[in-house]
Amino acid sequence: MIVPILYNWVIIILRTCFKAIAVSYLPVWLTLDYMSDLMYYADTILTLHTGYLDQGILIKNLTRLRKRYLTSKRFLIDLLSLLPTDFLYFVFGIETPMVRVNRLLRIPRLNEALDRMETRTSYPNTFRITKLMMYIFVLIHWNACLYFSLSDYIGFGMDRWVYPNISNPTFATMQRQYVYCFWFSTNIFTTIGDTPLPEREEEFLFMIADLLIAVLVFASIVGNVGSVITSLRDRDNVFFPNHELVKAYLRSHHVSKELRQRIDNWYQHLYINKKMMRENEILLQLPLHMRTEIGVSVHLPTLSKVTIFQNCEKSLLEELVLKLTPQVFSPGEYVCRKGDVGHEMYIIKEGKLAVVADDGVTEFAVLSAGNFFGEISILNIRGNKSGNRRTANIRSIGYSDVFSLSKEDLTDVLSQFPAAKRHLEEKGRQILVKMGMLDESAEEGDGDADQIETKLTKLEDHLELMQTKLARLMVELESSNSKMQARVERLEWELASQEADMLVYGEIEEMTKKRGEGVGEEVKWEREEAEGEEGDSCEKAKIQDQEEDVEDVSKEGDGESTKSTKEEVERPPEGDQSGLKATDYWEEKKEAEKAEDGHGKGDGAEGECGSKKEEKSIEREFEEKTEYNEEDLKEKEMKK
Repeated sequence: MIVPILYNWVIIILRTCFKAIAVSYLPVWLTLDYMSDLMYYADTILTLHTGYLDQGILIKNLTRLRKRYLTSKRFLIDLLSLLPTDFLYFVFGIETPMVRVNRLLRIPRLNEALDRMETRTSYPNTFRITKLMMYIFVLIHWNACLYFSLSDYIGFGMDRWVYPNISNPTFATMQRQYVYCFWFSTNIFTTIGDTPLPEREEEFLFMIADLLIAVLVFASIVGNVGSVITSLRDRDNVFFPNHELVKAYLRSHHVSKELRQRIDNWYQHLYINKKMMRENEILLQLPLHMRTEIGVSVHLPTLSKVTIFQNCEKSLLEELVLKLTPQVFSPGEYVCRKGDVGHEMYIIKEGKLAVVADDGVTEFAVLSAGNFFGEISILNIRGNKSGNRRTANIRSIGYSDVFSLSKEDLTDVLSQFPAAKRHLEEKGRQILVKMGMLDESAEEGDGDADQIETKLTKLEDHLELMQTKLARLMVELESSNSKMQARVERLEWELASQEADMLVYGEIEEMTKKRGEGVGEEVKWEREEAEGEEGDSCEKAKIQDQEEDVEDVSKEGDGESTKSTKEEVERPPEGDQSGLKATDYWEEKKEAEKAEDGHGKGDGAEGECGSKKEEKSIEREFEEKTEYNEEDLKEKEMKK
């Protein structure tokens, strides 16, 4: 669908703006038009029969496919693009290709096709740049056609900005017309600016629109090219792992020139031959089963050539292929030396390695692709006379690619396959017997050692179990301690809050007491003041009563004296003694009567004062009770 869609997007606007091109090649255009229409119809039929995924299951039922397609928005777009608008030729004329503008609605199908091609191609970066250039070409083509149409509307040769006058034979040909307009549009969109200045309003508006589009085009080009360069750099990092950092390190530590040259040659070999040293990192994004399948397809034939791994179950080999590590050795570099403790075995993928003497010159044998060595040292077979040490010097002749399998990885995998472990150890013993490197007496004497090792293994397992339980108990203890600490902190906080409340309550009580004492003192002072006033009034009353008594006594005394004088006058004197007795008698009687009168008056005044005091004391008690009730209410409100 890429070809018919691009044809319509390019040719329809070209025939609309360049009349001469449309008329000159009319039969060709009509033939291509209807061929593209046939491809449109074919695409619609194929889409109607295309399956889709529903919850990961491919649906192929024709009824469901039709229902899904006919009810989708895509069917509506496809139907509009297939409307027979060519019948409008009878109305507007055969030279009006714009009636086929509905064919441009199939552009989503073009985007879908390009996206699928980008995911399937082996060169996505190149394809991405090509797609971007295609879009830019179509945009420049449309702008060139619109420029020529605007020049036709204004008038060819009317000013320097529009297309030159076609009466000039140089600018009259169709090829020159299209090429000039395409060049003019390219200058605008590439922001070169080598174009004549506009003079009319239409020209200014056209240039403004073009410059705005040019900004977007330039930004898209820069962004896409930048992403492509970044992708290429990431790809180079696969072949050059930390190359610049290594170079900087060598320079800063003044490493010898010879060693630096070897390192540069090693990197160059990786780049030229596309050697990947970080396969595991590259495939890390894939699921585990896919990585296993890739490893089996790439490394299983090589691993199967190893003698000790022949006739092993496939699941063991699948586990081992994920443990293989690629390594590259430079010319003259030693892979292993005699007497070194063996920690890995090697499988040669490419290149040649030589078994040499201690002098490094004499060669005993040459190992090529498919050979392996060091397999006995990683099995840890009892009775091995070499004691898991290398028995030969192996040096790379040229650049050699090998896979290494470490002893730890093999032990880890064999722990899950005990039968395979026994099988490999038996094969290793047979190889050692053939080489004469197996001490059978030492192997028999190692039976007790095996038992001891078994016991040690059990003890280690029990120890690990106890450590696990201890760790669990420690975790529980820490959690319980944290809970208890949190609880204690909460209780301390509650106690502190209660103490704060008690302090506030005590302060309130002290304030109320002080206030009550002040009120009591005021009441006492008022009471004393009232009593003093009452006492003063009573004393004043007593003083008045005493004054009245004195006046009365004086008056009575005057009367009695007159009486006595009269009596004395009337009665004849009987002598001095009788006269004195009579005077004393009358004086005592008057004093008794005054005393009786005074006591009666005093009791009456005291009774009146006492009644007044009692009434005032009752009123004061009532007022104090009401005041204390109000204070109690206020205290209760403060406590709440």
